[in-house]
Amino acid sequence: MPEKETIERARRDKREGKAPSTQAGEFVREEIEHIREGKHGARSTKQAIAIGLSKARRAGVELPPSKTASKETREQAKRDLKKAGKKTKSTKRSRATLKALKKEPRSVVSKRALSKQARSAAKKRRSRSASKSA
Repeated sequence: MPEKETIERARRDKREGKAPSTQAGEFVREEIEHIREGKHGARSTKQAIAIGLSKARRAGVELPPSKTASKETREQAKRDLKKAGKKTKSTKRSRATLKALKKEPRSVVSKRALSKQARSAAKKRRSRSASKSA
C-alpha cells in the first residue's frame, strides 16, 4: 500500500499537468526508499522499478506499458490499471510476496546500481532513436 504522502505528491503532479511517468516516479522513489530502509529487497534494479510502476497503476496513475514491453508485461499493466481504486487484496498472497522479497538483496538500489541502470537505459534509448532516424 503506498503511503499517503506519495499519493499526494502524485496527485499534485497530475494537477500541475505533468506526464504520467512523472507521477509514477513518486511511487518508484518510495519503493527505492523501502528497499534502502530494509523493509524488503529486490532481485534487480529493474524489479524495484517495476514494483513502483505497478503500485502507481494500482493507485490510479494512467500509465501505459512501454512500447517495447513484452506481452506478459502489457497484460500485467492492464490488470494493474483495472485494479485501480479497488481495495480487495489476498492476504496470503501479499504475505507470501513480502516474505519472498525480504530474502532478496538490498544492494540493487545503491547509488552505483541505480546509475548503472540509468546508463544502460539511456544507451538503449540512444541506439533506438538513432536507428529510427537512419
